Amino acid sequence: MNTEEIKKCIPHRTPFLWLDEVTEISETRIVAQKFLDPDLPVFQGHYPDFPVFPGVLQCESCLQAGAVLISQMVPTGTDEVPVATRLNNVQFRRMIRPGETIRIEVDLTERLANAFYMKGRVSVDGNVTARLEFVCSAAPKP
Repeated sequence: MNTEEIKKCIPHRTPFLWLDEVTEISETRIVAQKFLDPDLPVFQGHYPDFPVFPGVLQCESCLQAGAVLISQMVPTGTDEVPVATRLNNVQFRRMIRPGETIRIEVDLTERLANAFYMKGRVSVDGNVTARLEFVCSAAPKP
């Protein structure tokens, strides 16, 4: 799935779209990736002398991948958008630097009505940078 196909599944857009492509997707799992261009504005301010990709954006990349996975189960084009309702057990293991490509893996562990329980993992070159558990659900558009 390329960027244009991803945009059909979720409402996120540049500069806040943290998925370049989906390389694997099934009923309960998605794998995606994102190249972190050194010219991204986030690196100018976090931190100017030692640029690091923020942990919260690692979490966001997992949430977006989870939303793409959910879009395969719930019709898109409705008056609802996927939102995060819970983050648990977040762990950051390694800093991510400009020019690296992150691999985002999300597994659906449980579904209760419109609540989707998931586990996410971000890595660079096989080294885990972040792990988290989260819940997404559909919320009405304002």
